[in-house]
Amino acid sequence: MKIDLLFAEIGSTTTVLTAFHFGFKLRVVAQAEHWTTVNEGDVTIGIERALRKIKEQLGEDISWEKFAATSSAAGGLKMTVHGLVYDMTVRAAKEAALGAGAVIKYVTAGKMDEFHLKKIESIQPKLILLAGGVDYGESETVIHNAKMLAKLPLDVPIVYAGNVAAAEQVEFILTNAGKKVYITENVYPRIDYLNVEPTRNVIKEVFAEHIVKAPGMDKIKDMVNYEIIPTPAAVMITTELAYEHFGDCLTIDIGGATTDVDSVTDGSPEIQEMLISPEPFAKRTVEGDLGLYVNAHNVIEMIGEENLRKQFEDYDELVKRISPYPASERDEYFISKLATFCAQQGLRRHAGSKKHLYTPTGRKTIAEGKDLTAVRVIFGTGGFLSRSKHAKEVLESLKHLSKLHPMELLPSEDVRLYRDKHYIFAAIGLIASKIDKDIAKQLLEMDVEPY
Repeated sequence: MKIDLLFAEIGSTTTVLTAFHFGFKLRVVAQAEHWTTVNEGDVTIGIERALRKIKEQLGEDISWEKFAATSSAAGGLKMTVHGLVYDMTVRAAKEAALGAGAVIKYVTAGKMDEFHLKKIESIQPKLILLAGGVDYGESETVIHNAKMLAKLPLDVPIVYAGNVAAAEQVEFILTNAGKKVYITENVYPRIDYLNVEPTRNVIKEVFAEHIVKAPGMDKIKDMVNYEIIPTPAAVMITTELAYEHFGDCLTIDIGGATTDVDSVTDGSPEIQEMLISPEPFAKRTVEGDLGLYVNAHNVIEMIGEENLRKQFEDYDELVKRISPYPASERDEYFISKLATFCAQQGLRRHAGSKKHLYTPTGRKTIAEGKDLTAVRVIFGTGGFLSRSKHAKEVLESLKHLSKLHPMELLPSEDVRLYRDKHYIFAAIGLIASKIDKDIAKQLLEMDVEPY
């Protein structure tokens, strides 16, 4: 059988392989998965095993016109971020980094010193993002920080996204120190204006270079017909595509290691009037402590072991059997409790909040952070939310959060819930950005269904 596209989503825990037909009737021909074989020294082993499963499903051999992949198998793009004022350029730089699929390990504001350099060295980041100052504003701090980073004994690329007036000097300082430097537009060019997309694009370029560091990814880079992009970035692209059809929306992706939330909304006019600082239209957050496999024990600790023991008399056995592939109905139900916590906490951390200030003229209500009150649709993706029979009850629990936490800028109770039933949100994002946006739109409409 000849298919149009074979797509691999290579995750930190599992590798999912999907075969697509793009002819008169778009369809998912087959899908199979295998654990990601990083520990076996070659991620292509997992792809080959998943491909064997697809051939068994179809009962025949297959060939393909094009091959494409997204990945987070190299553990994400580990980054540090350094800016001038935390609530301004540092926050803008973080938004750009997270939207590009990065994992932020360290953030500084103001002038750096030797302690900060030692901290960066201990983290061993794959990329450093330097920002600071509005255009033609304060430049002393970012130039000082460039001089500090020039002394860093690491061969790490540095992206500069700060005051344009300091760009030439920063580039001179860092390149003279032997650093690879990417100069892009300021993430915070003027007060109350975020400009994150150019920096996101540069970070994605660096990710494409970094991703070959996962064992075997160099082989895949030679196999694919399109650039490998970060899986989280692909899911964000799909969420932006969904906005065009569904309006204000967000996607929750619960994985083995992280819980990611992508939202595309300007929020409500009422909250816009209260906001004290700008937020990006498309925002991504990554909760690195919320996951169903790698970070399951962190989630258990946050829920409280005693609370879970009250619900599960076989708690000890269930914990021993935690796996990306639950072995029984009981195991899956236990995982659903962890997933509920991940979904709720991930959404609440993503959302902003209202606060009361008391001034000489009386009480004033302000808002800060991302406003989700205008969101009307929530999509669930990832292995659990796409496939588990308990996925609906997990997402249904999100409808009640706005009443439980009235000061938080959460979606209302009438929000509609949809699932990525074929587990292809990453594929749709890649197809939209690299192959054909119209095909991606048709796949999205075919794929999503109400819970």
